[in-house]
Amino acid sequence: MGSLTDALENEILDHILKVGAYSPAGTVYLGLSTADPTDTGSGWADPTYTGYARKAIAFGAAASRRITQNADVTFDQCSAGSSTVTHWGLWSAITSGVLLAYGAFGTPKTIVVGNTPKVLSGQVYVEFSAVSGKGVYTAYANLILDWLLRAQALAQPTNVDLSLHTAVCADTGPGTEVTGGSYARKTCNTWDTAASGASENTGAQDFPTATAAWGTVVAMSAYDDAEPMIYTNDPTDQAVASGDICRVEDGGFDVTLS
Repeated sequence: MGSLTDALENEILDHILKVGAYSPAGTVYLGLSTADPTDTGSGWADPTYTGYARKAIAFGAAASRRITQNADVTFDQCSAGSSTVTHWGLWSAITSGVLLAYGAFGTPKTIVVGNTPKVLSGQVYVEFSAVSGKGVYTAYANLILDWLLRAQALAQPTNVDLSLHTAVCADTGPGTEVTGGSYARKTCNTWDTAASGASENTGAQDFPTATAAWGTVVAMSAYDDAEPMIYTNDPTDQAVASGDICRVEDGGFDVTLS
């Protein structure tokens, strides 16, 4: 299983929240590491055996929040020296570049002279883990993974719209959204620049004044125009009566990828 690095999480958040556009690499490269890179990427250590170089890796279409390698990756033969590799990483370029994601091999492998390392199809995958009561909607998670690792399109939203729900949301889709009483989604295109895989709304966001009871709000979502992106069931349940104004305070909608 692979995790996204902080650097890539920041790019994702800035892109989908309209802070700054990101263009993923057209080709993704698989690298080997002799140490745990960690989310910062600072622990990455290339093998020192002669013949090592990153190789292009291909992925199948994302499904169920996961994208998986769909062809073997064969590295060049070791012609001198040796290294014990413990982790793999996905890079934006064949040299230098940005570490996008990483994971640990089930068993460390010592590569010696004459070895031709190979990572079999299906061994490398990256996924958005399910988190109870909050997260990225599954359909949108698949779009993000295909965009990052298969060079599929994911345009920035025209608007990021916040929505209110009277039934809890789930990874599979939003719960019942408020209707009537002058309810409308609230456009929020001001977000903090992402850092350490986290961002939040900048400035208070007021929904229209209710002209009739909206029911009890138990969840919120953020939409990429018409496409639901992320949700939380964490807000304190709030019964909205006629004349009430629902407000998301400055920093009240936190978005974190981890």
